[in-house]
Amino acid sequence: MSYLEYTVKTAPSGFRKILFLNWALVMLLIAVSGAGFLMLYSVAGGSFSPWAEPQMKRFAMGLVLMVIVAMVPIWFWRNISVVAYSVSLVLLVLVEVMGSVGMGAQRWIDLGFMRLQPSELMKITLVMILAAYYDWLPMHKTSRPLWVIIPAFLILLPTALVLRQPDLGTSILLITGGAMVMFMASVHWAYFTAVIGAVGGLVVAVFQSRGTAWQLLKDYQYRRIDTFLDPSSDPLGAGYHITQSKIALGSGGWTGRGFMQGTQSRLNFLPEKHTDFIFTTLAEEFGFLGGAFLLGLYALILLFCIAAAMANRDRFSALLILGISATFFLFFSVNMSMVMGMAPVVGVPLPLVSYGGSAMLVLMIAFGLIQSAHVHRPR
Repeated sequence: MSYLEYTVKTAPSGFRKILFLNWALVMLLIAVSGAGFLMLYSVAGGSFSPWAEPQMKRFAMGLVLMVIVAMVPIWFWRNISVVAYSVSLVLLVLVEVMGSVGMGAQRWIDLGFMRLQPSELMKITLVMILAAYYDWLPMHKTSRPLWVIIPAFLILLPTALVLRQPDLGTSILLITGGAMVMFMASVHWAYFTAVIGAVGGLVVAVFQSRGTAWQLLKDYQYRRIDTFLDPSSDPLGAGYHITQSKIALGSGGWTGRGFMQGTQSRLNFLPEKHTDFIFTTLAEEFGFLGGAFLLGLYALILLFCIAAAMANRDRFSALLILGISATFFLFFSVNMSMVMGMAPVVGVPLPLVSYGGSAMLVLMIAFGLIQSAHVHRPR
């Protein structure tokens, strides 16, 4: 009996699949999203509109989608991974042609009932196609140059399209997430060392070229770097966001000012308080302990996902779970680093907490894929 036949015969059927869901993971997702609803209620001044109520509806829809995706056998998602990636790629091209513009960037497609951000979908479909690729590729070929070029191309093609929007944060997530899947698929470490060395050399060249005839960046881009390194150099301009964010973080102390008592968010000093900078609102109102509690929930989600991957003997399923987990980790780590001034401000939302439709629904679909791999693993 082949492995696929064994998987099909041992997989649960009908309503039994509901029992095999990773319910601990579901509860953790609800807990994190609940914290998001609470903060969106707070930043709206004690009102469910305009942010908390739509977010709650999207999460409810996302839960339904997660269960539907989980009920579908994992081999189906493996078989359509090329189609899913191709559709995401076409949507990215359509953004260039007919995309909606917001905050100086062209990133969305207006569907009437919602605005879809294809780059969010690409984060997941990229993991799917890379997991399917390495499931198909024999292990002894993973580090051969020809077979490394193919996944590198699959990563760089959508990254180039996203950079044109422009969206540096998502571009970084695509490259890093794709590279992590390649690493977990056992691609030789020498490739990653060479890339890291090349990036380090490029950074040095960027700084060395400043003020020369062969300057690599524009002057305004160098000013952004200066602002990241020293936000106080332009506190009312480019450094305003991060300066106000640090004030909010520091004023929260250990236990916070109290629910709906944050001055930075309540008095509108904190920009993007309901999206990218919502973590600073939480830290101001609930302090270090509140921020650590949310970080602990994220860590538990990762632990349950990693445990599910380790218990799964199907290569595609394991790589898919680990790849989505890595992308999820990049989401919250980059966002938290950004609002604390440890990384440049690149516009990455806090998963399941920041207000947003595309990010919420795509992330719930991604956890549906994790649940599908968990439900349909051989027992």
